[in-house]
Amino acid sequence: MNFTRWSARLPGTQRRAAARTDHPVTPDRLGEGAVPAARAEQLTDEAPPVPGVDELPVREVLDRVPALVALVHGTDHRLAYVNDAYVTAFGVRNPGAPAREALPELDEIGLLPLLDQVLRSGKPRTVKSRKAPDGHSYTFTCTPVTEGDTGGVLVFATDVTDHAEAAERLRASERRQRETAVTLQRSLLPQVLEEPDDLRIAATYQPGGTEAAVGGDWYDVITLGGGRTALVIGDVMGRGVRAAAVMGQLRTAVRAYARLDLPPHEILQLLDGLAAEIDANQIATCVYAIHDPNEGRLVYASAGHLPILVRDESGAVLRADEPTGPPLGTGGWMHASGSIPLGPGSTAVLYTDGLVERRDEDLDEGIASLERALSGATGTPQVVCDRLVRSAGVTADHDDDVAVLVLQHPARTGPDSDLFRNAALELLGGIEAAPRARAFASGVLTSWRFPAELHDLGVLAASELVANSLQHGTPPMRLRLRRTDRRLIIEVTDGDDHLPRRRRAEPGDESGRGIAIVATIASNWGSRRTPGGGKAVWCEFVLPKG
Repeated sequence: MNFTRWSARLPGTQRRAAARTDHPVTPDRLGEGAVPAARAEQLTDEAPPVPGVDELPVREVLDRVPALVALVHGTDHRLAYVNDAYVTAFGVRNPGAPAREALPELDEIGLLPLLDQVLRSGKPRTVKSRKAPDGHSYTFTCTPVTEGDTGGVLVFATDVTDHAEAAERLRASERRQRETAVTLQRSLLPQVLEEPDDLRIAATYQPGGTEAAVGGDWYDVITLGGGRTALVIGDVMGRGVRAAAVMGQLRTAVRAYARLDLPPHEILQLLDGLAAEIDANQIATCVYAIHDPNEGRLVYASAGHLPILVRDESGAVLRADEPTGPPLGTGGWMHASGSIPLGPGSTAVLYTDGLVERRDEDLDEGIASLERALSGATGTPQVVCDRLVRSAGVTADHDDDVAVLVLQHPARTGPDSDLFRNAALELLGGIEAAPRARAFASGVLTSWRFPAELHDLGVLAASELVANSLQHGTPPMRLRLRRTDRRLIIEVTDGDDHLPRRRRAEPGDESGRGIAIVATIASNWGSRRTPGGGKAVWCEFVLPKG
């Protein structure tokens, strides 16, 4: 094949007016910063003649370029030319043979189909960073050339090994950083969920896909004592290790504040101030909810988070929309608590936006889809949790973190229902209140067939709590006893919001020993303020197994 005729049609060698040496080199020809006219005249006399583009020996140029160049022609891509750099890299077998034989490395790399495509379409194609048999990475550009009725392809390969290795090191570094963030994120989430007596709970966390930096989603379950349970879910805005670290600090703070047994909106007020101190540039959304089996409701407060969904025993789904305040860290907002029914047979779902938010879909549509999925979801909390994640289309390459917390208040029947009992007595005050409370507690605990020792301890605890309320509290007063499959809970409420504290009574003191006695004989005790300005003081005893 005549290479000179082929090379005259290579890209970039289109014919143009040749620059002649009898034209003086002046500033108006070279542009700003060119050689002055006087100097140009001197250079014109001394400089060798500059050949025109068409006069350049194309083959000699291609022989010397550091890039790899090969020229093939015909439908079987017969080798017409390779430059020295190509021969040095791969060598040449059977010059003039089809590329599959003469340039087998192109076949190994998978470029032969691309050569067919370029020849058919007449359009150039580029394959970036393809690893060749010599261990180097090349970017291949295949450009069509023509001569009469014959077509060919110019293959131009640039060694990008250094760039490819640098890119791989960067990707490896990003993978390590992401693995670090995911590890940190998972270590800060509860490794084992606490198991309340009256609820069945499951949760899942799935980080975003490999291309997405891990976020700050979290959840938690906190048993408050007295049969009550706090449930938390939140999302720190932002990505990476910093978001995970802020999440960990907020989760730790929530657990500490939960021990104060405050209403949900007061917990969020405390968190709001703390979030601003941790990082003024990051905000977080959060829902804090408390379940009390005696009330059959979920009392909650929301800081800019998505609404809780509750499916009742009939399959109807309720959405807890209000009240919702701004995210944590914004400051200047008084949060408020709301409530939603959560009776026996109900299932509640708390979740982060990764479950329902999509770029091409309105957020309300995502929540509505979750409601439809929840309405038909049955089974254990883990089954429901997995089903909701699948119905939302969450996969391993999902572009956002997802956290889901599912809780069920089982409807107990048969022998199981005998293990969960309630009894309450309204106390009117007066000297007969304490004896009535002791008699009531004794009768209830006897009917529940508790062992004699636990019966006596329960009666003593009820008597001391009632005596404390009669002395320091105000009406209305009530004694409540509750048993679960794991513990006995005794609680006294009254209309005074002054919380008792355990103290050491001096030998001459006539009071101050009641709470100390309760704290000594019970497994746990505590107190909290109740809505309406009163308080509740409780204690609990762990039941013997078997």
